[in-house]
Amino acid sequence: MPIGIFAFLATLALIGAFGVILQSNPVHCVLALALVLMDLGVLFMGLGAATVGFLQIIVYVGAIMVLFLFIIFLLNIQADPGAGLNLGLKFFGSIAAAVMAAEFAVIIVHAPKISEVSSLPANFGSVAALARALFTDYLVAFEVTSVLLLAAIVGAIALARRVVQPLMLVVPDPSRTPATPSPTAPNVARKSA
Repeated sequence: MPIGIFAFLATLALIGAFGVILQSNPVHCVLALALVLMDLGVLFMGLGAATVGFLQIIVYVGAIMVLFLFIIFLLNIQADPGAGLNLGLKFFGSIAAAVMAAEFAVIIVHAPKISEVSSLPANFGSVAALARALFTDYLVAFEVTSVLLLAAIVGAIALARRVVQPLMLVVPDPSRTPATPSPTAPNVARKSA
């Protein structure tokens, strides 16, 4: 992949990532995250891992992000009006972002040079190699993830379900009897002669 295309896609992914954390509308956040995940899929394809790139786009953008949008629409989540008022949360969030940036810097400094990296096997990134690794080495993690997603779907449906009040049988109160007409009251139904 040419360095110019890689730089463009990396910049687009960073812009989308900032869109995810800076937007106040949940739908816009999910759409920005879909842009980031699709961009990462294209980056994977450009770096020679076409299977992982297609799986990234099909599974994450095509299924998970649609599920997120469905849950947001189902729960009718609105933007939080008091989101900008919590200064303590912003303070700890900025500390966490600084720690993460320091971790990335350490990882980049200690990364091996390209000349030290060994060549990849011939079947690296193929569907057969991915399936072999997924269903042998990572089978438990794969099944735990599927159960976790199933629990998230059931939880979203339980939260979104409207609770309908059961119909109650109305029993008349014995202390309140219907008013009976008094014998001295004039009869309205009688015709006057």
